[in-house]
Amino acid sequence: MPSTPIITGLLWVAAPVGVLGIAALLLWLSGNWRWVEGWIFGIWWLSFMVTLYLWLRLRDPALLAERMRRPGSGGESRSDTVILFALKLCYMASLFVSALDLRFGWAPRFPLWSEVCGGLSLLVGSFFMFRAFTDNTYASQLVRIQSERGQHVVDTGVYGLVRHPMYLGGSLMLVGGPLLLGSVCGLHLGLAAVGFLILRILGEEKLLARDLEGYRTYRERVRYRLIPHVW
Repeated sequence: MPSTPIITGLLWVAAPVGVLGIAALLLWLSGNWRWVEGWIFGIWWLSFMVTLYLWLRLRDPALLAERMRRPGSGGESRSDTVILFALKLCYMASLFVSALDLRFGWAPRFPLWSEVCGGLSLLVGSFFMFRAFTDNTYASQLVRIQSERGQHVVDTGVYGLVRHPMYLGGSLMLVGGPLLLGSVCGLHLGLAAVGFLILRILGEEKLLARDLEGYRTYRERVRYRLIPHVW
């Protein structure tokens, strides 16, 4: 069943509060309010999430409502719900462990050039993530066929480059965050989250090939799932 208006309204209130809370908690866990990398990540996180939310609210409220659906409410498989939960848990853990790693010195820090690469990964990931939403109004967080919205195959924009540009952007963010924050321990968790994302792609493609008209043809035309000329 779709989310009720009350639940959706609560999510719209909780979302910006949660974004601010995560950014503040990251700095608090580090024990250093002057942590430059933490501030950079927090500013990026707030800017991206607020920009994405406002764009969806103003330009594509139907997609915003779809993305506000609770996991398990769209008829998706139980295994996908578990994978989504594990992916989100690993991502949040990678950030908080990165902050704690700075505080307690669990592992050697990444060099400055690695942190710069992490920041660039976040920017490139933001681009692909944002373009995925602007190019595809069916970019739900749930793996399901949106028959009530007339879902069809989208093959333009970044979807002409790879079949899962939203996941490409997400992968760059999952790796880029811990790299920017300089944490080896956090990067391990970020890579684990990428592993769950790959599992999700495999399951999602089976569903789309079976139930979404035209997806098999699209899959033949756009050969790569996540990384051009690699996979």
